[in-house]
Amino acid sequence: MKVSTQWLSQYVSLDQVTPEELAERITRSGIEIDSVEYRNQGITNVVVGYVKSKEKHPDADKLNVCVIDAGQGEDLQIVCGAKNIDAGQKVPVALVGAKLPGGMDIKKAKLRGVLSQGMICSAKELGINDKLLPKDQQEGILVLPEHTEIGTPIVELLGLDDAVLDFDLTPNRSDCLSMLGAAYEVGAILGRDVQLPELNFVEAGDAAADHISVNIEATEQCSHFSARYISGITVGASPLWLQNRLIAAGIRPISNIVDITNFVMLEYGQPLHAYDADKLNQGAIEVRMAREGEVLNTLDDQERKLDDRMLLITSGGQPVGLAGVMGGADTEVTASTVNILLESAKFDGGTIRKTSRRLGLRSEASQRFEKEVDPSAIVPALNRAAELIVRYGHGLIHEGIVEEVVQVAEEKTLQLSLSKLNRYLGTELSLLEIKTIFSRLQFPYGDVAQDLLEVRVPTRRGDIVRDVDLIEEVARLYGYDNIPTTSIEGTTTPGALTKSQRLRRTVRHLLTHGGYQEAITYSFTHPAKNDLFPQLRGEQQQVALAMPMSEDRSVLRSTLIPQLLETASFNRNRKQENLALFEIGSAFFSSEQELTRQPTEVPLLGLLLTGRRQQAQWNTGNERVDFFDLKGALESLLQYLGLQSLITYKADQPQGFHPGRSASVYLQVGSQQQWIGVIGQIHPDIQRESDLEDTYVAEIQLAPLYEEADEKIVYSELPRYPSVQRDIAVVIKEEVAAGELLASIRLTAKELLETVQVFDVYTGDRVGEGKKSVAIAIVYRHAEHTLTDEEVTAVHDQVLTVLSEQFGAELRK
Repeated sequence: MKVSTQWLSQYVSLDQVTPEELAERITRSGIEIDSVEYRNQGITNVVVGYVKSKEKHPDADKLNVCVIDAGQGEDLQIVCGAKNIDAGQKVPVALVGAKLPGGMDIKKAKLRGVLSQGMICSAKELGINDKLLPKDQQEGILVLPEHTEIGTPIVELLGLDDAVLDFDLTPNRSDCLSMLGAAYEVGAILGRDVQLPELNFVEAGDAAADHISVNIEATEQCSHFSARYISGITVGASPLWLQNRLIAAGIRPISNIVDITNFVMLEYGQPLHAYDADKLNQGAIEVRMAREGEVLNTLDDQERKLDDRMLLITSGGQPVGLAGVMGGADTEVTASTVNILLESAKFDGGTIRKTSRRLGLRSEASQRFEKEVDPSAIVPALNRAAELIVRYGHGLIHEGIVEEVVQVAEEKTLQLSLSKLNRYLGTELSLLEIKTIFSRLQFPYGDVAQDLLEVRVPTRRGDIVRDVDLIEEVARLYGYDNIPTTSIEGTTTPGALTKSQRLRRTVRHLLTHGGYQEAITYSFTHPAKNDLFPQLRGEQQQVALAMPMSEDRSVLRSTLIPQLLETASFNRNRKQENLALFEIGSAFFSSEQELTRQPTEVPLLGLLLTGRRQQAQWNTGNERVDFFDLKGALESLLQYLGLQSLITYKADQPQGFHPGRSASVYLQVGSQQQWIGVIGQIHPDIQRESDLEDTYVAEIQLAPLYEEADEKIVYSELPRYPSVQRDIAVVIKEEVAAGELLASIRLTAKELLETVQVFDVYTGDRVGEGKKSVAIAIVYRHAEHTLTDEEVTAVHDQVLTVLSEQFGAELRK
């Protein structure tokens, strides 16, 4: 919320308080002020001038020579190139010696041989954001109202002698989304009275009920709807002071009627809307829920498709406004509007918030409604706007307010114990000091008992619902710096990482020490990216964002691999071809097409390897990485976590991976093997699309590893007795995985087995078609004595028998 101190001073005195001091005191009282912005960015000696004449420059087609009366006693001759300059206008004139934003100094000059005694300024040259001006003022020099007095300093006229405080409000302080709310806050901080706007208008027309009617069908979503009928208005430009107020708040002026509704919304925090009453069906307004598939053309010229959870304003059954969000284009106030229906209502905040999110449509009105507006401000804001419309748009206010009230807002009454307050804050405040603070807050109170107060909370402070909220109000106005420091009481415990946090750090350290670099990528991606590797998502649904930054970031990722590929492609395009990357992040899944609960978040480890093992040297080759380099890195990590013996790799061909160079990874959990991820080469088609050479990736679910990993370090004695190694080469069918042979050997040899590994695989004519030879090195050792030949032979023969029975393995001869 941008709060103009010049505007704020109309409600509460800011005498002897600088904007910086005010910002500091507000921040210390609980509302952070992000910035203090001065609207005057260095303007001096710029005044209002009158263009007495305009003639073409004798030597330049695009320049004009103007004679200006700037109230300086004699006319000035100024050369101007603006297309919209004309005789009879009032314009900003920078006199000789003036300074403009950006360090520009105005001097006498000759332009194509003609003397120029100053400069006629545009809004941008005055440091004003021209996008906030009415559309007809956004180009060329700034044209001022006809009645503007010549010689008036432009800083004073345009309200540039102002400082704007940027309130960074938390959701509970929606009361300060208004100038009056900010005035109550500042008044309480400074201990000064708040002066509310005086309402002074006359109802001159016949009964408003003869022209308009209101009916609320959706009583749970709309508790109060008030309307006034104003006839005979003239739509035109707003007065300059009103435009200045809106521009300071970051709102572009449009017309007197629309500007007044925006002004009062900023003043009271109560959004208003004006309808062209003649475009309504007999002036009838109905508030109901939209029907599925119903359509409304909103003021931004967009066709909005509605559903049955959105609150709608209708007339004669036809939609005329999206309640609390934006009005409809068909009943918009235009230059030809004569009669208006002015709306002020209380809509349910949750309904407005959901509507705004579903449509991706957020407005100043919805921002206030979704945080709940002050129900007591509905009628005062309506009357304030009606008074200003009659003053600056003429017309008549017809007698009476047409309204329907479903629920009357009541002020909350809370009891506060002095002893409880002092116990909570660690203070020794007296009852008189507490009463003084509530007086500054303008919270009425009364005595109940010796140390007990009964406090009535105004409806504008909907965030105060319990006595502890009152204690917080006392604390922040008494001053947090004045509250004494006390020692912590009770049992304290040292902080510590959880098991998953410790293991995540371990994984990160192992990989970085192993030469891998960590990548951190977006959790948002394009839907097509998730579909590259569907097996990694399974039957789960993608999770779409309600308000995506772009189509490329419109869903939550269900795999880390596409982002790692993007990172690799980005680096490769910048001549960084040898990459070893990892990412520890989350993927997101849901079983629902439309979310009704939080999606499932799955922690993952992603690995990527591409390029060459090392740069070629005189004694080393220029070899490219392969599948086993990545598998080795993963196995080293699993071995450190004590999980290597529980991991099994099974050949697989998941979509998006190279057939024949990929595998699924399984973890032994109890008696079951649980799938935890994949490892393999990216499919050549995806590699080409990503402009990559052979690239190998792995994606592993971390949650099962966290559960099964053993953090204890287990030491083993150095072997005291010699080992015995037996090498075998067995011929088996080509489809039998070597890993299955190794698993069978481990189960058979049991405690006598020290290590077993494959050291060669051969396929060719010598072993026959459809078969392969697998050479395996088996090391036996006993922990307590030297093995005899008989012991080794017995267990080794048993191994060969099991291999023959289970896999049809034959010793190669």
